[in-house]
Amino acid sequence: MLSDSSKKIKKEVEAINSDFKTIVGCGESKCPKLKRLKLASTPDITLTVMIEIPKGSRNKYEYDKERKIIKFDRMLFSAVHYPSDYGFIVDTLAEDGDPLDALVLVWEPTFPGCMIETKPVGLFKMYDEKGPDAKLLCVPIGDPHFNFIRDLSDVPPHLLKEIFHFFNIYKELESKKTGVEGWEDRESAIKTYWESHQRYLDALKDKKKEK
Repeated sequence: MLSDSSKKIKKEVEAINSDFKTIVGCGESKCPKLKRLKLASTPDITLTVMIEIPKGSRNKYEYDKERKIIKFDRMLFSAVHYPSDYGFIVDTLAEDGDPLDALVLVWEPTFPGCMIETKPVGLFKMYDEKGPDAKLLCVPIGDPHFNFIRDLSDVPPHLLKEIFHFFNIYKELESKKTGVEGWEDRESAIKTYWESHQRYLDALKDKKKEK
């Protein structure tokens, strides 16, 4: 017995097959039903992001996990500002040993220490002087200006260019190395989250063993 969601997906498949003799090579832009099926196969997840730096700021703030405070790190040397709220996803560890970074699209900037319930819509891949430095692109569940977004294709293209440009140049005057690799889709973002969450859980287990 098929569930209601399975019946719905089955109908979508039948509709596609009736519209096209073959769907091999049919891109999402030409076949939007394929995009809907792809998104349906990866359910939404809710991620809690702690904001360190509000949108529009040139000040860089960081969370000090030892003292459990947010402290001022530096002002950006370049004449640029953060194009979105910026922080990290709680209960994660990225490849560099820090929590997984997150960019949160907001209409109005929040504040350092604000916790936002979000959903991931894409992955921004880059590196800095320490190595890989990937960031999840997220949207707030409680913001109607952005919560309709499910995938990168729903994000205004110019906004993606602004983010790309910012991270490509923001450390230039500090003589620090950065490089931008580009955007990946929602599935890649969710996969990266689960990997970083598992890394966090493994680190907790290791600490318990040491005790």
